[in-house]
Order: sequence, then C-alpha cells, then structure tokens
Amino acid sequence: MDLNYQSFVPADFHDSSRVWIYQSSRLFSMSEAFELETIFNEFTTNWLSHGTPVKGYANLFFGQFIVIMADETATGVSGCSTDSSVKMIKEIEARFKVNMFDRQQLAFIVKDKVQLLPLSQLNYALENQFIVPDTLYFNNLVANKKELLENWLIPVHKSWLANRLKVS
Repeated sequence: MDLNYQSFVPADFHDSSRVWIYQSSRLFSMSEAFELETIFNEFTTNWLSHGTPVKGYANLFFGQFIVIMADETATGVSGCSTDSSVKMIKEIEARFKVNMFDRQQLAFIVKDKVQLLPLSQLNYALENQFIVPDTLYFNNLVANKKELLENWLIPVHKSWLANRLKVS
C-alpha cells in the first residue's frame, strides 16, 4: 500500500488552510470514486462564503477518506459555507449508502490495508496484538493542511490513543 498521500495535497494552499476529514464506513468502488471526483469538482467550483468564491479542494484518499480543504488566506469560511460542505457529505452518504459521521470507528493500517475498529474494542485489539504501538492510525482530528501533512497518519503511540491505552 502506497502511503505517500502528501503528494496529492495541493502545494498552492497555505499551511493554515482548514481541513475536514470524513471517514467512510467502507471503501468506495472505482466507479464510485469517479463519481465522487465529479461531485468534488462541482462543489469546489461553486463553493462560496457570503457570495465570495472559496479556494477549496476535495479529494478521496485511500479509497475511504474524504478530505476537504479551504484556503482562508483569500476568503474566510463562514458557518453557511461549512454547512454546504456538510450537506455535500450527507448527500454522499445517501447516494452511496455509507456512514461518514461515525466517530466511534477508528481507522488503522493493518496488513497493508485500511482497517476500521470500533473504539470499544481498542483495548482488546491491543491486548491481542491486532494493533501495536507502531501501528499507523488515521488521526482524523487534524485541523489544517500542516497537520494533515505531518500528523494525519501516525503511529498509535504518538496519537491521543496512547494515553487512553497506556501505550509507550
């Protein structure tokens, strides 16, 4: 599995660009991914904040994560423009019959694949070495481009999970 996602993040967006990550309950098929590309292009082309175009970006990563980015150095993103991105994600949920808002499902790279694990089974997974301290974890809480590039895919022992699981 190629983990070099950074090369797909637009270089012309400021490091402080806001980021939202939505994790799908399943992988999207190739044909769905092509449909999503069209949806993303239409959304970012028409994304406005108080009538002003937003410098926006949206893409599917690892077949399962929708990353939306707004470079606010030109136009700030308001509540209404954020709501429009959430509306797009809800439409994707309905159209493709996926869940994009389940924060109880955590994503890891296990055996060279994205694996979802319910938060409630985390200790069990660690005790049985399904995940180990060096297992890569998708930290979907990153808030900006710089964090996306540096801290999205990190070992469990460097994430917020380390304290919860008493991992060193």
